[in-house]
Amino acid sequence: MKKIITLCIFCFAFLLLHAQSNIWSVEKADNWYKQQGWLVGSDFLPSTAINQLEMWQAETFDTATSDRELGWAENIGMNTMRVFLHDLVWKNDAKGFKQRINIFLSIASKHHIKPLFVFFDDCWNEEPKIGKQPEPKLGVHNSGWMRSPARSIHNDSTKWNYLEDYVKDILTTFKNDRRILLWDLYNEPANSDYGLTSLPLLKKIFQWAWTVRPSQPLTAGVWFETYPSINRYQLEHSDVISFHNYGDTSSLKKAIDTLQKIGRPIVCTEYMARKNNSLFITHLPIFKRNNVAAINWGLVSGKSNTIFPWGSKEGSPEPTIWFHDIFRKDGTPFDSNETNFIRQITKDKK
Repeated sequence: MKKIITLCIFCFAFLLLHAQSNIWSVEKADNWYKQQGWLVGSDFLPSTAINQLEMWQAETFDTATSDRELGWAENIGMNTMRVFLHDLVWKNDAKGFKQRINIFLSIASKHHIKPLFVFFDDCWNEEPKIGKQPEPKLGVHNSGWMRSPARSIHNDSTKWNYLEDYVKDILTTFKNDRRILLWDLYNEPANSDYGLTSLPLLKKIFQWAWTVRPSQPLTAGVWFETYPSINRYQLEHSDVISFHNYGDTSSLKKAIDTLQKIGRPIVCTEYMARKNNSLFITHLPIFKRNNVAAINWGLVSGKSNTIFPWGSKEGSPEPTIWFHDIFRKDGTPFDSNETNFIRQITKDKK
């Protein structure tokens, strides 16, 4: 019995060491981050797309709009974009999806922008479908955004085989692509009242990603405090730390101070909600001073309706103060003082 116990302890230690070896060392993460300069960008969806499927499906893949709008981002000094993928696009047309990702990367690279890609997402509408996407509901924030995977898949682990194939195929195809900044594996796990039921899928996607172990770092951003076990898993298993913060300067400073104790590079993958006092003029200096990457939600006002606040009602008029987004569809800024400020603060990104 003693020999069996000893062997079990040895096996557990070996597995733990093996799991930890999949995570970058702090030194490797720091060296990678030093090569990037200061990262500033937006969560990107072309203004002509209502959601991830409309962005990536062949019939609505809009290179002209992406090219134009990424040019506006480049013009104000942005050098990264956070972009959501979707499992159903891969399931329907894996080869074509990868070709379109490659085209998008070429467009972004032309504008000196390195995107980070997001795989899973627990937010908004629960049962996405391939094909024609819904029309926007005027005034409703993110009325057509879709979860990935669907609730019916998320809640049934017997249906995850294709998710594993999807994640591994995308990562294997692009694992050494220098045009990609990093991989954000899972956006806001536990949102939409999923709670702890998201933890098994969160663990799985890290495990799937480790079997490929791309050259780019892996992360999943912390965004709330309700489920410490989910936060703990994200923080302990990410190569670089990422987080969301839509609060004021006090909230942002507290979050950065807390996360800096982990000792890894930090990327804020969502911030900027004007009515919450999360603003470019107040927050970008804090990010820059602490060498934290700053990625705000929304570049161009479009079909996603994210100029409207969370909980907005159908038929609402355009708000005097936009909630998210920087530019109108014609390229004029919501507030030229903001774009001038972004352009000025990003002049020296080192």
